[in-house]
Amino acid sequence: MKELRELSKYLKRKITGKTLYALPRQWVTSNYPGKLSIKDGRYFVDPYEYYSIIIDMILENDKGLDYSKSLAMLNGEKDATWLRKAKMYGALPRATTAYNHKGFGAFEPEDIFGYKESGTFLKMIGFLPYLKEMGINVLYMLPISKMSDVFKKGEVGSPYAVKNPIELDESYADPLLEGVKLEEQFKALVQAAHMLGIRVVLDFIPRTAARDSDLIKSHPDWFYWIKIEEAASYKPPHIPQLPFKIPDLEDLEVIYSADEVKTHLSKFTLSPDKIDKQKWEKVKKMEGDILSNIAREFGIITPPGFSDWVNDPQPTWDDVTFLRLYLDHPEASAKYVSKEQPPYVLFDVIKSSKFPGRKPNKKLWEYIANIIPTYQKKYGIDGARIDMGHALPPQLQDMIISAAREIDPAFGFIAEELEMKNDKKAKAEGYDCILGNSWYAVARPSEFYRFIEEIIPNLEVPYIASCETPDTPRIVARENGNKLKYLAPALLYLSPNSIAYINSGQEIEEIQPMNLGLDNTIYGKTLLPPDDQFYGKLAFFDYYALHWDKAKEDMYNFLKWVLRIRDEISEFMNSEFRYVYLNYQDGTTANYSYWKGDKGVIVLGNLDFVHEKYIEILVNETVGRNVEVKSVTVVTRHGKRKMGFSFGNNIPVNLMPGDFVVLLVNWE
Repeated sequence: MKELRELSKYLKRKITGKTLYALPRQWVTSNYPGKLSIKDGRYFVDPYEYYSIIIDMILENDKGLDYSKSLAMLNGEKDATWLRKAKMYGALPRATTAYNHKGFGAFEPEDIFGYKESGTFLKMIGFLPYLKEMGINVLYMLPISKMSDVFKKGEVGSPYAVKNPIELDESYADPLLEGVKLEEQFKALVQAAHMLGIRVVLDFIPRTAARDSDLIKSHPDWFYWIKIEEAASYKPPHIPQLPFKIPDLEDLEVIYSADEVKTHLSKFTLSPDKIDKQKWEKVKKMEGDILSNIAREFGIITPPGFSDWVNDPQPTWDDVTFLRLYLDHPEASAKYVSKEQPPYVLFDVIKSSKFPGRKPNKKLWEYIANIIPTYQKKYGIDGARIDMGHALPPQLQDMIISAAREIDPAFGFIAEELEMKNDKKAKAEGYDCILGNSWYAVARPSEFYRFIEEIIPNLEVPYIASCETPDTPRIVARENGNKLKYLAPALLYLSPNSIAYINSGQEIEEIQPMNLGLDNTIYGKTLLPPDDQFYGKLAFFDYYALHWDKAKEDMYNFLKWVLRIRDEISEFMNSEFRYVYLNYQDGTTANYSYWKGDKGVIVLGNLDFVHEKYIEILVNETVGRNVEVKSVTVVTRHGKRKMGFSFGNNIPVNLMPGDFVVLLVNWE
């Protein structure tokens, strides 16, 4: 709490009274009492006054608690069931709160006035009231750790190329807070979120590191190394005898007998400390970048990463490299390589959950397991997603989860499981929910129907109910996106076992994806008009600002409305679940309902985007007993209305193409 109060005091000392700092109208609270001028739809403020006022507004929620601890610890919660009530907003802070603060010309990461136009922790604090007003209670942020600017895929580099996992990235420091430590700025952000009842969940990447990781200087043997002359031709070897697949035990002989694999293995060498210990001692004391010094003095370099699927067409991941989780080769593969073979990267090596070695790299495992506890103790974060956790050795994954839970038994863990059938596996491993693949299903009506009817009611852990993610196409850019942007959130956010998720930019109908990683093509980054400054840019790798000035209020208000409906029916979502019995069903009417006695909530969605539907709900057959229907309130995105006639057992419903309805039965 101290850090947040200190920020307010600091900012107040620097107030100028000049309104030169432009903001999107959406960020400025309706009751903002400070000095304000409006030009061409942009709001201009004194930034020092603005942020001090926002912080003071947040501080009004201070109940005298230690907000540097997780909300679960403050509430005395003993497990992560809070995730079941989560309404989550996913942000890449540098893009989410990026804006042209000059108010003229083009976006610049840092402008002529000294304003940082890319996102910062201070601007995320200013963004919190906007999220709170929408109904958000969990802020999920993509990696904010110190990242690399070596082998960048774009202008700024990927947040997943983590150079130091226990340090924050300096790009998130705001020049308005010159002299305030970056750690204090992030502490203030977490405290502010907690005061507003918003939990903070972060992304962590334990399997890979930036190719010039800070860890190289102290632990070069935690990395794999190739001869520098092999770098240009380095790629995952092709195995013509196998299809595109994750390798199985019986595939190893085929893999290791392939000519390309033999050539691939010859590219690897020992770590610099093993090649020449005395020389290494001199090199690690040299000034400058450690990887450049190693490349120059030893002629070796860390190799880029690649997929653990055999014959995956995607190129190498040039900005990251794999950490060496075992000190020996995979046990199942050892017989296929010589005793002199240096440590190497291959499909089985990097799928260590399936192909472990015998000698765990214990010091590295202990380091990895301590990353999340470092953020818990220092900042009080509430949860984490473990990137590619399913590929880690089970013992390491358990170490990571156990270490966090020793500090906070209600710390929430999100499993990066994209297949819904892995819900039981994730639960057994200690996770509280899975990512899932709702973003894939919503774009395919038959899949969407099956997803709603057959999959989600039977899950053993909740799933992230996402219409889009940082890796996928935007929902509004999908086929039938003009209808799907309403239909998908309504059906997903109100569904059983759902964690409502809004992807940054979804609420203003951003069309350009942040990354092309899932269900996308190279053309995904060309959706903006060619004259747009961010045409061809991806927020994962380039400077990018969402199109706040062109946004309408419609989608924000709709998502806010759906989240409010979710709150209203929350007590029913944990009650008796029933499929809806209709007078006819052609596989395009998604349906589910919840009941407490004679009181119920019915949700229907028309997955046919061409044809209007008239259907009748058979209530007694739906509930499985006789129910007297006294009243029905029809809830749509256009408002609420009472059905004004007697019902009997049948409730008539008319659904336009791609539309949905929520019916409140016997809600007086």
